[in-house]
Amino acid sequence: MHERIRTSLVAVGFLAACAMPVMAQKPASVLSDLMTDVTQVEKKMIDLAKAIPAERYSWRPAEGVRSIGEVLLHVSADNYLLPAMLGTPADASTGIKGDDYKTAVAFENRKMNRDAIIVELEKSFAHLKKSLAGTSDVKLGDKVSMFGQTFTVQQTWILTTTHAHEHLGQMIAYARTNGVKPPWG
Repeated sequence: MHERIRTSLVAVGFLAACAMPVMAQKPASVLSDLMTDVTQVEKKMIDLAKAIPAERYSWRPAEGVRSIGEVLLHVSADNYLLPAMLGTPADASTGIKGDDYKTAVAFENRKMNRDAIIVELEKSFAHLKKSLAGTSDVKLGDKVSMFGQTFTVQQTWILTTTHAHEHLGQMIAYARTNGVKPPWG
């Protein structure tokens, strides 16, 4: 009987020792998950922007709808604007101010060639990721006022990430309509 108890205790001890590293692991924070997601959408968006020929950047599906180049500048503008609304100012050369949406619209309306748009897209994602990386978990519940509404910092980062995905989907449709297959699939 004592041998059975001893064997059982050894088994329980072994299982507990194996479980401790698993229990000690912290689940990924929402910020690290969002960073992973932003990095993935950044790569796809930039790869797709580079795959679309320069002469197609002025293509739009209908009058009054953003062109390919305008969509990419819109994404860039919001990659600067939303972090600026959370306290990470955009580079002064963009003219974008976190408390003035009109400055983002002015940025979107800049006339740039394909290569300049791609450079701006890359810079805007770097700015976005720097701001996201500078956010601590403790700040996620803080309130911010944007677009006449109140959001938490976490909601703002989720909005920022879903915004990029929304326009990635739009760009995939634009590219396919123009005979460009997304380079990743």
